[in-house]
Amino acid sequence: MKIGLLETGEPPVALQPAFGRYGTMFQTLLGPGHAYRTFDVQAGILPAAPRACDAYVITGSSAGVYDDLPWIAPLTDFLRAAKGQVPLVGVCFGHQIMAEAFGGQVLKSDRGWGVGLHAYDIQAAEPWMDALDPVAIPASHQDQVVILPPGARVAAGNAFTPYGVLVYGDQPAISMQFHPEFEPAYAAALIEARRGDRYTDAQADAALETLRGPNDRARVAGWIESFLTQATERRA
Repeated sequence: MKIGLLETGEPPVALQPAFGRYGTMFQTLLGPGHAYRTFDVQAGILPAAPRACDAYVITGSSAGVYDDLPWIAPLTDFLRAAKGQVPLVGVCFGHQIMAEAFGGQVLKSDRGWGVGLHAYDIQAAEPWMDALDPVAIPASHQDQVVILPPGARVAAGNAFTPYGVLVYGDQPAISMQFHPEFEPAYAAALIEARRGDRYTDAQADAALETLRGPNDRARVAGWIESFLTQATERRA
């Protein structure tokens, strides 16, 4: 499968030598069984056409979907053009921009920052899931989907992030607010990099403590793999 990685952001520069960019993280998460092509969306680079790849993953970003940035409208247009044409998987910002592109709404949440390892309850059994047990995955966001797009349903969430995982019934697309691509070491390094800036010391310490718990990122990687496999087989 040829997977297009739509990079909408990048890790802090100081962390890139040790952890790479988001595209690299997703290649590690999904494994060597695919061909990958990375598109630097912030630099204005998008696929020439939706079917240039078999599927797309839209990454996280420090930007908000409501920011006045020159690359957000072209990305939104591309996602609308890709609807129903190829499978889509959105993560964090990708989750949010998909919701906005397809008729939902995203706002900066009055709940504040969600950071550290968060647990999400499965609300609907999906054919690409392995079980209905909750998943614990690193999170790093303050924006949230607050209005569901038409055709979308909630597959997982929690009290802090009710719309944690969305499934689109009108196209082969799923999205998630959390970060399965974040290895625990990177999640911890990112928290430390933002200590005293985005997070208080107390928030950073509490978030770091949660990262000591069991992490289900490998399980969610299996979800993504199963979803993409099933979706591309239906297109064949």
